Amino acid sequence: MIHVATVHWRSDRWIDVQLRYLRENVEEPYRVYAWLDSGMRDRAHEFHYATDVPVEQHELKLTLLGDLVAYAADPDEVIMFIDGDAFPVAPIMPFLRSKLARYPLVAVRRDENNGDRQPHPCFCATTAGFWRQLPGDWRRGHTWTNPQGKEVTDVGGNLLGLLEGAGLEWYPMLRTNKVNPHPLQFGVYEDLVYHHGGGFRLTAGGRLWRAAVEDRLEGTLRGRLAGRLPREGRVGRVRKIIDPVRRYRRTLGGELARVNEQVFELIQRDEGFYLQLIEPDRGGELARIKAPVLLGDTENLSATR
Repeated sequence: MIHVATVHWRSDRWIDVQLRYLRENVEEPYRVYAWLDSGMRDRAHEFHYATDVPVEQHELKLTLLGDLVAYAADPDEVIMFIDGDAFPVAPIMPFLRSKLARYPLVAVRRDENNGDRQPHPCFCATTAGFWRQLPGDWRRGHTWTNPQGKEVTDVGGNLLGLLEGAGLEWYPMLRTNKVNPHPLQFGVYEDLVYHHGGGFRLTAGGRLWRAAVEDRLEGTLRGRLAGRLPREGRVGRVRKIIDPVRRYRRTLGGELARVNEQVFELIQRDEGFYLQLIEPDRGGELARIKAPVLLGDTENLSATR
């Protein structure tokens, strides 16, 4: 039995898409366990197990689902973690069986996101026994040094720390796009798994390509002022209004959201959409889409008036 753990929040629009691709590409018996928002209770019957207990952190939801599955499953049964806006686009089990015979854990590693080193929960597979043994933890905390020399952490950081602490090698699934409408979003990994990225929230789409602009905005008068204000309370609300970095991210996120909608509409009507990302000679809509990475005009975001 394959046990699939996923999280859907804010919107249920990815549920039908994800369940369809799971039916087509998980070639062994499987069950899906989902953490849903309270507004999705009418969709709970579509899963083997579903809960809407209010928990804020995405990584904590996945960790708790992993624990639930790991203690309910036989030790050698596979747990597949997958983001709500991710799904296998080709038969996945021969690949997973082959890799899990050699490695205790297989997961996406997003090298394209400023060299992130950790397993990413958009797609990961391991066994119930190994998850219990670690024990698994998707939360951020454990740090690594990024290419700019800064200590950083993100979702999956603690899992990386547990693997490194135990001296265990894991198999990284890397981005195999030949066509990239955006350098981080709309990713295909090992030609097997698609991750939309930003499917449930407004996102500015990656850290590396924003760094130079954000450093400049932080150095403006408004940026320096915002940096000295507390983050909470009434003054914290003022900080959010004047902070040029926050305004920049929201503006860039709005531009990217429009492209997200274009790609989502394509996914709904074309089950082979992902081939446009891995077969450059195919052409198609995705070859013509270029999502914004940087905004050219940021002057209005950092004005001193």
